[in-house]
Amino acid sequence: MLGVLAGFFVVWTIILVGWFVGHRRILGDNARQVLSSLTFFVASPALLFETLSNAELEQVFAAPLLVTAVAALASALLFFGIVKFWLRRALPESLVSTMGASLANSANLGIPIAVYVLGDASYVAPLLIFQLAFFTPLFLMILDASTSAHRTTPLRFVLMILKNPMIVGSALGLVVAGTGITIPELVMEPIHLIGGAAIPAMLIAFKMSLSGSRPLQKTEGRRVDTLLASTFKLGIQPAIAYLFAHFVLGFEDQALFAVVVTSALPTAQNVFVAASRYNTGIAVAKDTVLITTVVAVPAMIGVALLLT
Repeated sequence: MLGVLAGFFVVWTIILVGWFVGHRRILGDNARQVLSSLTFFVASPALLFETLSNAELEQVFAAPLLVTAVAALASALLFFGIVKFWLRRALPESLVSTMGASLANSANLGIPIAVYVLGDASYVAPLLIFQLAFFTPLFLMILDASTSAHRTTPLRFVLMILKNPMIVGSALGLVVAGTGITIPELVMEPIHLIGGAAIPAMLIAFKMSLSGSRPLQKTEGRRVDTLLASTFKLGIQPAIAYLFAHFVLGFEDQALFAVVVTSALPTAQNVFVAASRYNTGIAVAKDTVLITTVVAVPAMIGVALLLT
């Protein structure tokens, strides 16, 4: 338990550094965008490549991936039914809200939590692969089909997946792990150094992205949707993961803790990007990202207290 709390302490310390840097504007006006681009396009793919090249493939593609998929799909379908048929929102808005209720911040917060709290970045790999290669593209494809402003061809759909640098880094790492290729130390050392920049840059940019936002404005009229989406993301989804992993698959101890914690990660920030692109569900997307991000770490500490 002390190790888990120590991991959260490290994460929060770097987040506080991000607050200080952002508050004092030490890195300038475009710092968050630059740091986010650095982690997304360069550092995170390097970290994932190094981590997964040394991973056991059965840890990535076996039961943990199944738990991730079941928890995400089950919570998404349940939430979609509520907002579409009970709250009677339009289909595109319902889809964006469902993204907020089920898509996790698997990179900016997921990787640091996996490293410092779970002890191994490979614990977040099933979530990353599921979301980047299937879940997020599925949502975007349905959104394209339900709006007239954007259309995605099958070729663009495939390219959208293959051009994602985290998918590329993960895929190359899995190829190395699966084939047993030995990468020379001279090649791995710069990859290791670049990957080392990912976590601090992620967490600093993560805190800077929260500045100046005020959720649950009455004028936006979507308080119920936002609170419901936040509850699903931080409560219902990890609960489903726990029930399925423990009672169906027989997970115990660290394996159980890992799948529940990764399911309790906050809403992915790219949900707001999707909402902006399709010009629907913007208030719910923005507020859900903010609320779940603020509450997520305390919620995961609660999970740790219950399961460790």
